[in-house]
Amino acid sequence: MNIVFMGTPAFAVPSLDMLLAEGYSIAAVVTQPDRPQGRKKVLTPTPVKEAALRHGIPVLQPQRLRSPEAVAELAEYKPDLIITAAYGQILPKSVLDMPTLGCLNVHGSLLPAYRGGAPIQRSIINGESVTGITLMYMAEGLDTGDMIAKAEVPIQDDDTAGTLFEKLSKVGAELLLRELPRLLQGKVEAEPQDESKATYAPNLTRDDEKIDWSRTSREIYNQIRGLVPYSGGFTLWNGDVFKVWEAANPGSVQASSSEEQPGTVLKLDDKGIVVRTGDGTLTLLTVQPSGKKAMDAAQFVRGTSLTVGTVLS
Repeated sequence: MNIVFMGTPAFAVPSLDMLLAEGYSIAAVVTQPDRPQGRKKVLTPTPVKEAALRHGIPVLQPQRLRSPEAVAELAEYKPDLIITAAYGQILPKSVLDMPTLGCLNVHGSLLPAYRGGAPIQRSIINGESVTGITLMYMAEGLDTGDMIAKAEVPIQDDDTAGTLFEKLSKVGAELLLRELPRLLQGKVEAEPQDESKATYAPNLTRDDEKIDWSRTSREIYNQIRGLVPYSGGFTLWNGDVFKVWEAANPGSVQASSSEEQPGTVLKLDDKGIVVRTGDGTLTLLTVQPSGKKAMDAAQFVRGTSLTVGTVLS
């Protein structure tokens, strides 16, 4: 049986590694094209490409999977089954219909909740206490296919998008390991999704990174966690971008009667930067001024011109 595996970030690597360790035949790997990374814009392969090359597996990197050339190249591998995990492109019908056993997807949410490209980040940003993995058949709609199995994963109060990605990637591989033999034996009974319960998790934009200090401390805390380690949240200080990479857990915030407007810096000390929010305060622990590297907020405080009373906008 020929399997074609499609994936791009580190999230997909445990699933690919599991398939290889279990002796499944991976005919080819499809991943996103190499992209420039870092300040020097070094052309960098995807984590899935790196994993495939370590095992000597052919790698396809089409700019557009739906192009006739890409579909024809994929067809040459005669896949019996296609397995995807955070590939990053929508599979056209010509690809969905290609394998005799269909196309499976390891999706990072408990469908039908959080369909789309950023389910892990948005589950944290929205303050969810639990998420998980859904193994599903792929269909033409956005994550609308029938569900094969699910596995729940609690979201801890200190989880970031990065830590949750790692947890879910391992759970996804474990779920695939458990269910794939049953699928190949024809023992799987897939369940249609309840469309009335569908919610969406579109890819994050620059607007999702902006901190609105009038929101509650908990909402801002969740926002920051959901953006780490990829972009971080940001505010403006003296008209420049001022990134926030970590904040202290606000716990149970008591309503503040302070008259300072949200975003006002209330305290600067060795514990961090205390900022007024819509319902109290939030302490920033790791920050990044414009043009500099991220640093401990206590270190930043010792050499900054930021003063108490400054309003971050």
